[in-house]
Amino acid sequence: MAENTLLDKVLSLQDKFQSLQDQLSSPDVMSDMKKFVQLNKDYKELEPIIKAGLEYKRVVDNIASAKEVLSTEKDEELRDMAKEEIAQLESSIPAMEQNIKLLLIPADPDDSKNAMIEIRGGTGGDEAAIFAGDLFRMYQHFAEARGWKLEISDQAPGTSGGFKQIVFKLSSSAEGVYGIMKYESGVHRVQRVPQTETQGRIQTSAASVAVFPEAGEFDVDLKWDDIRLDLFCSSGPGGQGVNTTYSAVRLTHIPSGLVVQCQEERSQLKNKDRAFEELRTRLYNLEHQKYLDGIAAKRKTMVSTGDRSAKIRTYNYPQGRVTDHRINWSMYNLPVFMDGDIWECIEQLQIAENAERLKEAGD
Repeated sequence: MAENTLLDKVLSLQDKFQSLQDQLSSPDVMSDMKKFVQLNKDYKELEPIIKAGLEYKRVVDNIASAKEVLSTEKDEELRDMAKEEIAQLESSIPAMEQNIKLLLIPADPDDSKNAMIEIRGGTGGDEAAIFAGDLFRMYQHFAEARGWKLEISDQAPGTSGGFKQIVFKLSSSAEGVYGIMKYESGVHRVQRVPQTETQGRIQTSAASVAVFPEAGEFDVDLKWDDIRLDLFCSSGPGGQGVNTTYSAVRLTHIPSGLVVQCQEERSQLKNKDRAFEELRTRLYNLEHQKYLDGIAAKRKTMVSTGDRSAKIRTYNYPQGRVTDHRINWSMYNLPVFMDGDIWECIEQLQIAENAERLKEAGD
């Protein structure tokens, strides 16, 4: 892509960026919270593009100035300095152009959101539930390392450990959690000798991971009139209040039939708020899935389509290997990976997705 084309595209957005700045400071907009949230979101999406474009323009202008010095200056020392500056600046141009191209391609509109995650034990009985517990701890350690907050909404423990199902939210004020965790959606397969196996035979089990972008207050028009509220006693860990207080909450969205429940807090009110957040997120995900299906129709590796029936990763304990099948990536340090060191894999998935996005833009 030619320099002027890139600059033209970025500079054409400057008027819109300035307009958003002006609107955000307007008293009329500030009194309309829904409009303010949307404008602020648009502003934050444009900000890195404008910043990268202005930096790119500065480098291009400096190259032009250095070339002018080279063509007019007779002092050899100044000419050498100009040559050195040109070489240094020109070497940074390709990476800057690549970054701007990616920024100009519309990203997943929900990448900046927090994430709601559901892990379910699948094929393999008790061993699948144990593996689901291993995956939860893996994400728990990863979240701790990044400074994210983890809140469990609901859990159903397995009979021999782990979880038949666990639902939790990951949130951060510093970065978009969904944009990172979305790559974990799909079927995770484990190959190992189960704790319940007495003959030492290797078994293949599976657990499914579903990652949803958390819906904001203005993303879904959810009314209490459309919800049936049921209260019941909590079960599992929780102290003296368990099985004695009707603090657990189940919400049923009557129009869609969606059901969510929360029993992790002792307070009925807190459980109600969390369940409401999850219900809103699951309703939002029904629409978000249409966006993901559109991506799936275009991309070959299906890096982040949210296809929860696709086998995305295998954890092979005898070989100490984890393999991501979408990008044919392997790591031979499974214990470290299971301890939450999953960033290298996610980074490779991001690179693969960016390559696909660039290809789409070029087609």
